Amino acid sequence: MKDSLQPGLIYRHQFVIPLSKTVPSLYPESEEFIQMPEVFATGFLVGFLEWACILCINPHLDWPEEQSVGTHIDISHEAATPPGFEVMADVELIEVDGKRLVFSVEAHDGIDLISKGRHERFIISKNKFDQRLHEKHQSRDNDVLI
Repeated sequence: MKDSLQPGLIYRHQFVIPLSKTVPSLYPESEEFIQMPEVFATGFLVGFLEWACILCINPHLDWPEEQSVGTHIDISHEAATPPGFEVMADVELIEVDGKRLVFSVEAHDGIDLISKGRHERFIISKNKFDQRLHEKHQSRDNDVLI
């Protein structure tokens, strides 16, 4: 990570909500989800906020060797947003504790504040992370063979 990765970094990310980011699309295998309203799904909102945080910090990492993974999310989902609306995420890096990063996050759909809260990410070495996943797969595969 670069010395420029410091609290106070801000980023605004904008995205037009397609039908594929609504509640019925979150788990199309679920009849219950399919029957729900076609509004921006909370699960996709979480991903949108993570995306904004990633874009905020990537210039300050040794990308792609260094990346970040989400480790905690504490947000509200305060208003429904239909497809076709543009949503804006405003994120601010408020704490850097070693490889742990804390963001203040907020999202708006042009009419309503739709979300606010905090999000934590952890900086990883992509190669080490991939190696651990490989070992996890091997461990599971070995258990199945026994």
